[in-house]
Amino acid sequence: MGAASHMGSYSVHAALIRGVEAIPVTVEVSCSSGLPGYTLVGRADPIVMESRQRVDCALDAGGYEKPRLHITINLAPAELPKTGTGFDLPIAVAILAASGQIPLKGLDRCLFVGELALDGEVCPVRGDVAYALLAEREGLELVTAPSSLPRGGVACACHALPSLGRLRSGIATLPDAPPEPVSAGRSRDSAADRLDYGDVCDQEIAKRAMVIAATGQHGLLMVGPPGAGKTMLARRLPTILPPLDDAARVESMLVHSVAGQPIDDVARGIPPFRAPHHSISSAGLVGGGRPVIPGEVSLAHKGVLFLDELPEFASNVLQVLRQPLEEHMVRLARAEGAYVFPCDFMLVAAANPCPCGHLGDPGHTCTCAPARVETYQARMGGPLANRIDMHIDVARPASHKVIAGSSGMTSEQMSQMVVDGREFARHRRQREGHRHNPIETFDRDALVAFEAIASRLMMGGRSITRAARVARTIADIEHHELVGRDDIVEACSYRGRSHG
Repeated sequence: MGAASHMGSYSVHAALIRGVEAIPVTVEVSCSSGLPGYTLVGRADPIVMESRQRVDCALDAGGYEKPRLHITINLAPAELPKTGTGFDLPIAVAILAASGQIPLKGLDRCLFVGELALDGEVCPVRGDVAYALLAEREGLELVTAPSSLPRGGVACACHALPSLGRLRSGIATLPDAPPEPVSAGRSRDSAADRLDYGDVCDQEIAKRAMVIAATGQHGLLMVGPPGAGKTMLARRLPTILPPLDDAARVESMLVHSVAGQPIDDVARGIPPFRAPHHSISSAGLVGGGRPVIPGEVSLAHKGVLFLDELPEFASNVLQVLRQPLEEHMVRLARAEGAYVFPCDFMLVAAANPCPCGHLGDPGHTCTCAPARVETYQARMGGPLANRIDMHIDVARPASHKVIAGSSGMTSEQMSQMVVDGREFARHRRQREGHRHNPIETFDRDALVAFEAIASRLMMGGRSITRAARVARTIADIEHHELVGRDDIVEACSYRGRSHG
């Protein structure tokens, strides 16, 4: 691979993005007699076919001679459909190597990825993290645009190539570029650092629910009138979540990279927060399109997916969340094959109690007809709501407390509760070993109370399991080895809207 098999031919390492994975591709170039021009084969889509014009202009701008031969370019394996502009650079390198215009030394150990501007500049492409992981796995050195250097736990050898003209003296003359360092923790300029639960007035019960949800990674549905603070509560949730560990950070960076989204915050370990508009399509939520890219549920991987105004989402869009919530991954079947995207996220949703938002709101009169209220609330029910662990009512804060600027728990205090609860749970699981069912850790009083509550509320199997998990989380926050009666009573209070 890489060496000239005969005069006028050469091949270099490249890759394509499929799902969240970079797949190796070999770019083979052969120069032969005939009318000057290009023939590009190997199931290239129109975007790749356009690379011929970009490469032609970039060669001119770099001061190279265009071979007055017929150039055949093959993207192997030919059975895989090729898309993306990342093939520009490897095609240009293979042409220059085949025509003897650049030194061959070191080219065979490099993975080339990059789009070429008409002036020869090497531009970044979508999926830089996936390419870096492939290079690391294959033992290759990544050659790409300076802004696409790996970072945040991806440690492949790499070279930054600002322009095609820099290859004239060979790869060996390019300085080794170490992986871009990323400081751990939150950036001072990150949006999360400008938010704090101390800004949320008179919502201590809801904050308690946020701590429980963050500690046990439970889904949460908030129902309350407009202005109660539901969105404020949700947007501050990442401030109390622990930073991403190395594995989670790389996974999250990978998903954001192949989707063409910024990765700076997740590279620093800040859990992602995604809040799609209620007009989003199914493909936008779980992934799809051409090329197939991850959706919002995958962009929220290891973080939070917030669905504001839950009843306004289309019913078919909400129902596609059921399988990802259970399996923590999305499986999409397409004609060209199956795609799998990770999506281990916390689901947080918010809704008004009725179309006008004032049902049950003291001091305001609901103007909705009973039939409209029933239809509206039915959009929050059903299989999806049953898969959300915790349901809470968020009341409008008292006016005098808002005006006085009173506050309760801050993000720092809540974050410490989450960290302590998770640490206690980790040590408890190490001691218990074989126990996987949280009900096995209930004391006698808790079991009696749970049976009575489950019977009275007519809880189904899923609700019983989820209430037990929430109770185990509450016990971990309180550092209880066994789940007590108070723990299960509080947990069951969060299942008031869904008993299936």
